[in-house]
Amino acid sequence: MRYLENIGIKAKKASENLKKIKHSRIQKTLGEYGRLLKKNKSKIIKENLKDLKKAKRKNLIDRLILNEKKINDVKATIENIKKFKNPIGKVLSKWKRPNKLWIEKVSIPIGVIAVIYESRPNVTVDVAALCLKSGNCAILRGGSEAHNTNKILTSLFRKALKKNKIDENCIQFVENKDHKVVDYMLSKMGNYVDVIVPRGGKNLVKKVKKLSKINVIGHLEGLCHIYVDKNSNFEMAKKIILNAKMRRTSICGALETLLLNQKIISSHGIKIINALIDEGCEVRVDNKINKHFDYRLKRASEKDWKTEYLDKIISIKTVKNVEEAVDHILKYGTMHTDSIITSSFGTAKYFLESVNSSIAMHNVSTQFADGGEFGFGGEIGISTNKMPPRGPVGINQLTSYKYVVKGNGIIRSW
Repeated sequence: MRYLENIGIKAKKASENLKKIKHSRIQKTLGEYGRLLKKNKSKIIKENLKDLKKAKRKNLIDRLILNEKKINDVKATIENIKKFKNPIGKVLSKWKRPNKLWIEKVSIPIGVIAVIYESRPNVTVDVAALCLKSGNCAILRGGSEAHNTNKILTSLFRKALKKNKIDENCIQFVENKDHKVVDYMLSKMGNYVDVIVPRGGKNLVKKVKKLSKINVIGHLEGLCHIYVDKNSNFEMAKKIILNAKMRRTSICGALETLLLNQKIISSHGIKIINALIDEGCEVRVDNKINKHFDYRLKRASEKDWKTEYLDKIISIKTVKNVEEAVDHILKYGTMHTDSIITSSFGTAKYFLESVNSSIAMHNVSTQFADGGEFGFGGEIGISTNKMPPRGPVGINQLTSYKYVVKGNGIIRSW
C-alpha cells in the first residue's frame, strides 16, 4: 500500500532528523502546541461535535467528548510532560571491568512508534507529546469515530513542529479509514515501525497480537477487580468502591468485578451494593448475595466475570478468603489493575505478591491506574505485557538503551 509506505519513509527520515534536534526546541514545540490548543479551542470543539453527532452509544460519547474542560486538561498534561528532564542520553548505569573496560548503559529513543487506538481523542495529544519529548516519532491511526477531532489535533501539532523547524513528519495521522490499513501496518511496515501500541477493546488487541510482525506494547482490556477482605473498614471500602466504579466508568481503570469476603456480606456488602444502586449502577450478583435481596437483583453469569463493561454495570461475587479472590483474578483478570481493601498487612502482602497484575493496589481506587497520577507526565497506554515496559507507559518507558564500551587500546586475550 503505497500510501502507508510513504508515511513510513517520512517517519523513518524524521526519526533520524530528530536525533540532531536540541531538546530546547522540543520544549518550545510543546509550549507552542499548548498555545495552539488554547487559541483554537472553538475549532477543536466544532470538529469534535461532528464526531459526537455520529456517536450512538452513551459510553462512546463519554470517551469521545472534548469540551473546554477536557481541552484544558490535555493542555495541562502537556505542561506536565514539559517539566520532565530530557530522557535521552542519560547514563543509566556504569561500571569498570578488571581489564579496565568502561561500560555505560545509555538511554536512546525507540524510533518510530505506531499507535492504533479507538474513541479517545486525548490519546492523540498524549502520544504526540510523549513521543516527541522522548525523541520518538509517531504514526497515529485513530478510530473513525473520532476522525475529525484527531485530524485537527494532529494538524495543530504539526504546525507547532514546523514553527520550531522540526520535521512535521515526527507526527503523522493516517487519514485512510479502510480497515485494511491496519492489517498492512501490522504485517508490512516492519522496515519503518519499531513498536506497535494498540489502545482499544479486546478484539483490537487480539488482532494486533495475532497479525503483527512488529514488537507490540500490549494494552489488554482493563478488567479491574477489588477484593474486600474480612478485615476491612466499611467506610473506607464504600468510598473506594464508589470512586473506582462510578467516577468515570469508561476508562480502563474503572472497577468491573467486586469480590466480597463472605463474612462481611451483612456488615459491608449489602450497604455497598445499595450505595452502588443509589448511584445508578446496575449490579449483577451471585446467588449467595442475591439471597439477601430476595433474588430481586440480576444474576451474574460466567460471561460477566470476563466482561469489561465500561459502563454503569458491575459484577459482584462472594469468596471465602483472599486465596479464592486471587484465584478468581488469576483466572479472569487481564493483568491490568487489581486492588485489595484490608487492614491486615499480612493479607495485603499475600494479595500484592500473588496477583499477576501490572498494577497491584492496597486500599486504593483502581481509577489511579494512570500515567499522570503515577507522576509520569502522561501515558501512551497501560502495558499488560509480562516483559517491560509494564503498567503506565510514560516518557522514560518510551526509551530503549545501548551499551557504550570505552577503553585505551584494550584487546581480548587469545
